[in-house]
Amino acid sequence: MDKVTNIRNMSVIAHVDHGKSTLTDSLVSKSGIISSGRAGETRFMDTRQDEQDRGITIKSTAISMYFEMENPDDILEIKNQKTDGHSFLINLIDSPGHVDFSSEVTAALRVTDGALVVVDCIEGVCVQTETVLRQALTERIKPVVVVNKVDRALLELQLTKEDLYNTFQRTVESVNVIIATYVDPVLGDCQVYPDKGTVAFASGLHGWGFTLRQFAVRYSKKFGVDKEKMMVKLWGENYFNPKTKKWTTKSTDAEGKPLERAFNMFVLDPIFKIFDSVMNFKKDQTATLLQKLEIKLAADEKDLEGKQLLKVVMRKFLPAGDALLEMICIHLPSPVTAQRYRVENLYEGPLDDECAIGIRDCNPNGPLMLYVSKMVPTSDKGRFYAFGRVFSGTVRSGLKVRIQGPNYEPGSKSDLFVKSVQRTVLMMGRYIEALDDCPAGNIVGLVGVDQFLVKSGTITTSETAHNMKVMKFSVSPVVQCAVEVKNANDLPKLVEGLKRLAKSDPCVLTLTSDSGEHIVAAAGELHLEICLKDLEEDHAGVPLKFGDPVVQYRETVQAESTIDCLSKSPNKHNRIYMRGMPLDEELSNEIEAGKIGPRDDFKIRARELADKYGWDVAEARKIWCFGPDTSGPNLLVDTTKAVQYLNEIKDSCVAAFQWATKEGPIADENLRGCRFNILDVTLHADAIHRGGGQIIPTCRRVVYASVLTASPGIQEPVFLVEIQCPDSAIGGIYGVLNRRRGHVFSEEQRPGTPMITVKAYLPVNESFGFSADLRAGTAGQAFPQCVFDHWQLMNGSPVEPGNKVYDIIRAVRKRKGLTEDIPGLDRYYDKL
Repeated sequence: MDKVTNIRNMSVIAHVDHGKSTLTDSLVSKSGIISSGRAGETRFMDTRQDEQDRGITIKSTAISMYFEMENPDDILEIKNQKTDGHSFLINLIDSPGHVDFSSEVTAALRVTDGALVVVDCIEGVCVQTETVLRQALTERIKPVVVVNKVDRALLELQLTKEDLYNTFQRTVESVNVIIATYVDPVLGDCQVYPDKGTVAFASGLHGWGFTLRQFAVRYSKKFGVDKEKMMVKLWGENYFNPKTKKWTTKSTDAEGKPLERAFNMFVLDPIFKIFDSVMNFKKDQTATLLQKLEIKLAADEKDLEGKQLLKVVMRKFLPAGDALLEMICIHLPSPVTAQRYRVENLYEGPLDDECAIGIRDCNPNGPLMLYVSKMVPTSDKGRFYAFGRVFSGTVRSGLKVRIQGPNYEPGSKSDLFVKSVQRTVLMMGRYIEALDDCPAGNIVGLVGVDQFLVKSGTITTSETAHNMKVMKFSVSPVVQCAVEVKNANDLPKLVEGLKRLAKSDPCVLTLTSDSGEHIVAAAGELHLEICLKDLEEDHAGVPLKFGDPVVQYRETVQAESTIDCLSKSPNKHNRIYMRGMPLDEELSNEIEAGKIGPRDDFKIRARELADKYGWDVAEARKIWCFGPDTSGPNLLVDTTKAVQYLNEIKDSCVAAFQWATKEGPIADENLRGCRFNILDVTLHADAIHRGGGQIIPTCRRVVYASVLTASPGIQEPVFLVEIQCPDSAIGGIYGVLNRRRGHVFSEEQRPGTPMITVKAYLPVNESFGFSADLRAGTAGQAFPQCVFDHWQLMNGSPVEPGNKVYDIIRAVRKRKGLTEDIPGLDRYYDKL
């Protein structure tokens, strides 16, 4: 752990069911933790019972593995990085692929420097592959690719060599397109190429895999050529003429006869021969092949036949662990290399203070900087390990540290605790090992700081340290469900359980509404189901009742207010005049993505708003605040001219605006995409009559009035659904989507397969029971993936009876315990 140059921190990321956990088994068995015969079936990293039952990963799990490179020459391959000896420590995190658990992937990526992207060679690059790759590249994480499930292409689809080569080629190209789209110039060229050794081909289930480097090493001995040259020849348009023993780039020889591609001839041919002789029970042929390839079978393995024998032979011929290990050690960056270019994305403070320099140099003697990315439940009920990575300094048991939550501001005491770390532990899949200390560049679990952190935070020993940047999740909790206890005496346990649930998952939200309901909000139906199961069985431990899942809406305005709205303060001495108007949809999206925000330089921001969205520059410079939560897509703009004492009420107006945008007038939901212009303010000359108590309710009322006079509307969340199915099942998909207000916007045939990929938009409100419905409608042939995509305006007015939106809003108000009718202007108005 002290040799930082020989550490590799990496995550395994991919679409659901592309074989991450199965592939990880090969590495775990290579390091001697499980037997090689059981690798692929054990799914060692799926530690929970429900993960094993469902066959999907739910929580990301970390494991640390120690390897020694068998061939010392391999070390020379590692360019641009120092290495020290030939033993390596790989900290691997196996992350879930299901889109509902994307937040787990983000938490895993934050503490690692490299990513192993797994792509199914039959299904190709899917929607979630793109999402996780994008997340990795925005965190400045270097990818290498594994094309998995090659055994299926050979056994089920019976592809020819040329078809298989084309499938590989297409897959690698699709990955490179995504990398080129999202790459960060600081990272340099991250594209992956088989002939450079950054792409491996594998079958996780059977436990075999290879990179071109391994074949190049074999053939370079045989032909006496340099292995670098050989690698380049083994991919692309390179052909070998066995008669003349010469290389050419033309696919025909002098007589016009077709030549075999080098990749097919040298790499695929031996694999195809093994498959053919073993699966067709040609025993003599198999025996000669094994002798030629120097594969020795144990006594009990000689009696095997068919698939069992194939697994054993291929695993001995091309062990997947070796291929992956080589690729990880040679091509992924060590913490020393990675933290140099990652520091500006990680650290909020100035890049020249002691903490930033400690992070940049990955210095074990610098000030401690540790980022906790998630909480992992321990075997004791209600306690958690804080799981994170040491970026600078060394953490040891009993060290006194400053625990800074996400809302900590340097120099203040808010969200700050000074406590000692009780113990440091090493996470090993389902087990943990005790450690004395843990130097920079490693991934670690801490005991005894879980009471002070909710989901994530920064742990440091420096008094001047700023926070590490907060993680940006690609999913947002849009599906909610109310939770009640069956037995009233158990209420305190439920409240405690909800707190623990909020800790255990990076993305889940738990809140208590004004009507007294306890609400759990999750990213999707499956996520919600898992969270509620955990809450009932582990965190609360009492029988619970769950309501139907419900969806959050957003309130918005569709036109400029028809009149100037005025509100007087309770003492009638102050007046605020205001108008509401809609924001550009594109601008709302940019604010939500964090491209435009309250911390930008106001002059640069004003210039951008003026150029892109046609704002007046003078007004754009006077944006008072963003709301809700100081960063949402609603703006309060000061367009007044020469008002006395205006700055003294700014704080009160900002507070009122945050409150008003958090609970809108229509249904107590967040506002989105609204701009409020303060037109004029009349204030009392004496400061005592214009305090917060007078201004805050006034300002809030006038915001509500501005919404109600600007033709209010409701936005609903919409999922992007990707469905893969054979072309025979396409009719059933349209039927199910039409019943649920969904619409298809793209259909693509996968070349060379009967599979079709359908993309559609589906309102979240209609998505409950969608997967079950779809499987019933297509006889189980279609598999949907839903990911939150955008907010969409609903047709109809929430304030005029006689349309669906009005009915939905009445139902929401009833559920929240509000009066059924939306309060009219008379409630917010003194007079027009």
